[in-house]
Amino acid sequence: MQHRHAARIAALMAAALGMGTLAACSGDDGESTTLNVTLANHVWTDIITEKIPEFEEQSGLDVVVTQLSEDQLVDNYKVKLNAGSADVDVMMYRPLQVGKLFGQNGYFADITDRVSGAGDWDWEDFQAGPVGLTTYEDQVVGVPMITESEMLYYRTDLLEDAGLEVPTTMAELEEAARTIHEENPGTAGIVMRSQASAAVTQLSGFLYSFGGTWLDDQGHSAIASDEAKEAYAYYGRLLHDYGPDQISTDMSWPESAAIFAQGDAGFWIDASSLYENVYDPAKSQVGDQVGFAPFPAGPDGSRPYNVAAWALGINAASQNQDNAWAFIQWATSPDMTLEIQTEGVPSARTSVWENPEGTESFPEDLAAAIAANGENGVGQDRPLVVGVAEAREIVGAPIVAAITGEDSDQAAEQANEQFEAFLESDG
Repeated sequence: MQHRHAARIAALMAAALGMGTLAACSGDDGESTTLNVTLANHVWTDIITEKIPEFEEQSGLDVVVTQLSEDQLVDNYKVKLNAGSADVDVMMYRPLQVGKLFGQNGYFADITDRVSGAGDWDWEDFQAGPVGLTTYEDQVVGVPMITESEMLYYRTDLLEDAGLEVPTTMAELEEAARTIHEENPGTAGIVMRSQASAAVTQLSGFLYSFGGTWLDDQGHSAIASDEAKEAYAYYGRLLHDYGPDQISTDMSWPESAAIFAQGDAGFWIDASSLYENVYDPAKSQVGDQVGFAPFPAGPDGSRPYNVAAWALGINAASQNQDNAWAFIQWATSPDMTLEIQTEGVPSARTSVWENPEGTESFPEDLAAAIAANGENGVGQDRPLVVGVAEAREIVGAPIVAAITGEDSDQAAEQANEQFEAFLESDG
């Protein structure tokens, strides 16, 4: 496999050279032979940095990597990019958190023509959800490399004992949660995030599957629509009626995962990237009894989030954009993506999920569920705004109201007014 991989990467690099992509090697336009790449602390980064000497040998470039924590990364970008600095060429970034801000500020280079003309690199191979998230105002500004989607986790033993099939619809999920809760005293039918801001991401799949959206076509708040109200009420009802006893409203994923991993819940809905927290026997008391399934269908079908957790973009101020694009092509090529996914890093390429070699490091039903979510998924798990944190607090308030048995419809109306005012100030 390594020989085939090296051969295909070499072929890709040769094609790039043939098109004049690695301009630094020709010296014709003065591009630097030093490429500055800024990456976040992540397992993807650990893998790719070990392979960078291969790229340097094939390209003739010297790659200087700056590796930072997520908070440091954002602060670094805001200082350098706002100043128009050209000493960042390739940027690893979180589209959900900074995509709109960076797009508005003109920090990204437009790579639309580059991705569409990249031949065997195959832009069409990337899943629609992540691609939508790395596109700003019809311009492609990033290439997604790491994804996560909304997953249904379940206890195989509890379903079997109750004579239940794995739920495929919202109605079936609610009935199954009710049955498990009633037949197993002290065990919750389901557990999910309950804290306002933290729960927003998980509510999103319910919102989309009920036919709702965060914003309407004119960019106004849509969280008081009938569909959104249904989603809020349903999510809250699951936890209010069938969730843990005396449920708190400050749970994010670590707390809800812990309840499931301790064997105290029949279902858990959260991100696919978190599976080892409930599947690994070293972390979970029920690891050998955990199953995975695609997100259940609501009135508008199964529409979980399927997002680009991280992407690679090019600094618009970079004087080394051809070489930056060559690096991105290399780092996100079909073969490199396959090799990295075999290390457990979920990718945005459809072909890799269809390749048995690409899924062998994942539990079989998890890989199947992720692939299904990739076909149906929506490329955002929160409102795409500049002030992400403030927006999440506003739109998350009706979730808490529903969980605590308050009037979530009224809470949605109140939040809708607040969110509309926020949108006006957010630009």
